[in-house]
Amino acid sequence: MTLTTTMNAALAPIQPTWAAPATVMALVTTRRGGVSKPPFDSFNLALHVKDNCADVDSNRALLQRLLGDNIHLQWLEQVHGTQIVHAERGAGECRGDAVFIDTPGVAGVVLTADCLPVFFAARDGRSVAVAHAGWRGLADGILERTLACFSVPASEVIAWMGPAIGPCHFEVGAEVREIFLSSTEDEQLRVRIDAEGFRPATDAGKYLADLYALARLKLLAAGVSSVSGGEWCTYCDVSRFYSYRRDGVTGRMASVIGLRP
Repeated sequence: MTLTTTMNAALAPIQPTWAAPATVMALVTTRRGGVSKPPFDSFNLALHVKDNCADVDSNRALLQRLLGDNIHLQWLEQVHGTQIVHAERGAGECRGDAVFIDTPGVAGVVLTADCLPVFFAARDGRSVAVAHAGWRGLADGILERTLACFSVPASEVIAWMGPAIGPCHFEVGAEVREIFLSSTEDEQLRVRIDAEGFRPATDAGKYLADLYALARLKLLAAGVSSVSGGEWCTYCDVSRFYSYRRDGVTGRMASVIGLRP
C-alpha cells in the first residue's frame, strides 16, 4: 500500500461524483485523520478559528502531501462576499470567496463548516473554480460571478455541490427569504426560489432554507445544465463534518479543485 493510499484512507476525503475531465482534481476533506485537539478534532484546516496554529500547519502539510508537492494551493481569507481570485502559482493568501484556476499545477481552496462549496469545471478541462456559498453569497451572485470567469459558455461548464447544512436544520429569518426574492428579477425563477428554497419553520416568521435547492436553481437559470451533489447535512453528520450552526466553536473542511500538472 502506497503512502498516498494510506493517507487517503486515513483522511477519508470525499471525491465529487461528476463527469469532470481527467485534467481536473477535486476533493472535500472531512474532520477525520488530522492532529487538532477538541473541539477542533481532528483535521481542521482553518487558522482563524482559534485552533493551535502548529496543529493547523500540520494538517495543511498533510493535505499538501495528499495532493502532491507539485500542486500549489491558493488559500483565501473569506469574507462572505463575491470577490473571485484568479489563482496563480506562487501567490499567497488572497481575500475572496471563490477561486478560478486555468493554470496546471494550481488548486484553489475554500473552507466551510455549513456553507455550501460549489465546484465548477469546463468540459474542455482547461479551467475550474470553487466558490464559498453561504446564503448571503448565493443571494449576492457569487455563483454567477464565478461562472463569468470562464471563457466558455455556462452550458459548457458542469457543477458539483459539496457538503453543507441541510434544509432540516438551516433555520433563517423572514428577511433572508425576502433578500432572495427581492434580488431575483425573473418572475418564474422567483416563484421557484420561494417554493423550493424555503419552507415555513415551526416558529412564526422563520423558514428552513435549502442551500442546495437555491444553488441548483441559480446555476440552472445561469445556463449550467449539469448540476450534481448536494446529498449531505453537515449539522446531522457529527462524525464526518464540522458544523458552525451545531457547535459554534469548531474547525473547517477544505474544498479543493485544481488542474493536474
